[in-house]
Amino acid sequence: MGLKSDKWIRNMSQQHEMIVPFCEEQIGRGVVSYGLSSYGYDIRVGDEFKIFTNIGGTVVDPKNFDAKNVVDFKGEVCIVPPNSFALARTVEYFNMPKDVLAICLGKSTYARCGIIVNVTPFEPGFRGHITIEISNTTPLPAKIYANEGIAQVLFLQGDEPCEVSYADKGGKYQAQEGITLPRILK
Repeated sequence: MGLKSDKWIRNMSQQHEMIVPFCEEQIGRGVVSYGLSSYGYDIRVGDEFKIFTNIGGTVVDPKNFDAKNVVDFKGEVCIVPPNSFALARTVEYFNMPKDVLAICLGKSTYARCGIIVNVTPFEPGFRGHITIEISNTTPLPAKIYANEGIAQVLFLQGDEPCEVSYADKGGKYQAQEGITLPRILK
């Protein structure tokens, strides 16, 4: 298993639509950078957010998530309240090959502001937008800029395809579009 280069990422995206839309260069003047980098791809956050709130007063339960725990927001700048959390999605849609796993890490520009980005691995065979978790760990409101970079994706290719991919097992988030709240298969 090895980390994949910009050449490999470009080829997989152009020929196999692994990342759509695909930005062939890193864009970084006047924005939080995004696009192709040396050994990864900097993804963008869309302009739709679900911001956590305590107005509804319910418990956050991953097995029975109450949509009243979030407020929908659409815009070019999202303000995440102090010590709070928001969900968003990538601009990019991913089509992961059966022999590739991707790991996503937050960008240092946001990390240096106390904004932590959490994204779970992109499993082999997964396709869809990525739901992004954005935590504001500071006691101050934090700005998140839509359509700009939010995290970097690193691609690891296995020596052979996995026996059972995310698509094969009918993963519960397969082909998700938009921001997908937590769900449990019943």
